[in-house]
Amino acid sequence: MTNRAALAYMRVSTSEQGNKGNGLAAQRETIGRFATAECFSILDWVEEVETGKGADALTRRPKLAEVLRQARRVKAPVLVSKLDRLSRDVAFIAGLMAERVPFIVADLGPDVDPFVLHLYAALSEKERSMISVRTREALAALKRRGVKLGNPSHRSLCDASRQGAKARQQAADSFARSIKPMIQGYRAQGLSLRAVAEAMNRSGVPTYRGTGTWTATQLSRIMSRSS
Repeated sequence: MTNRAALAYMRVSTSEQGNKGNGLAAQRETIGRFATAECFSILDWVEEVETGKGADALTRRPKLAEVLRQARRVKAPVLVSKLDRLSRDVAFIAGLMAERVPFIVADLGPDVDPFVLHLYAALSEKERSMISVRTREALAALKRRGVKLGNPSHRSLCDASRQGAKARQQAADSFARSIKPMIQGYRAQGLSLRAVAEAMNRSGVPTYRGTGTWTATQLSRIMSRSS
C-alpha cells in the first residue's frame, strides 16, 4: 500500500513544558506509531507551546494556523495524538471542523466521524468544568472551616479527594446519559449488546476514557444507570 501524506501537530501548554520537552516526545512517539500502522508519511512535524483554552485560541496559535495552511495546500490530513492537543473547547473544535481540514486523532483511530469528535470534545469540556467547580467548592468549604490550604491536613486531603470522586462520578453519569440514546437505537434494531459494542467499535465511538474498546459489559452498566 502506498503511504498517504499527512502532517503532525503536537502541543504543550506552557513555556516550561516546551523547553523541557515534557509531553512532546510522547506525542511524537504516539503519532509515529499510528502513522506507521496506518501507512501515513509525515510531511512535517509541527510543535507549539500555547494554551488550548478558549474558542479564540486559533488566533493565539500561529503554528496550528500554519499547519492548517499546509494541509489545505497539499490536501493532507493533520494527525494529533489526543483530541485535547487540539482543544477541549467544543466551539474551538467546531471552528476547526469548519476549516475543511481533516483531523485524525491517533487515540481514536482513523475513521472517526467529525460528529464523534464533537461529542468527545463536549464530554471532555463538561468533565473539566465539573471538576473545576467541585474543586473550587471543596477549597472554599475548607477555607470557611479555617483549614490552612497551604498545609493541608489528612482530613482536608480526604475531603478534597471525596469531592474529586464525586465530580468524576457526575462526569461519568453525564457521559452515560449522552451515549444511551445511541445504544437504545441499536437495540431497537434487534442487536444484542455484544453486537452493539462491535458496531460502536467499528464506527469509532470513543469510550469514556477515549481509549480501549466497547464491550457488552460496559454497555450493560451504562444502560443500568439511572437517567
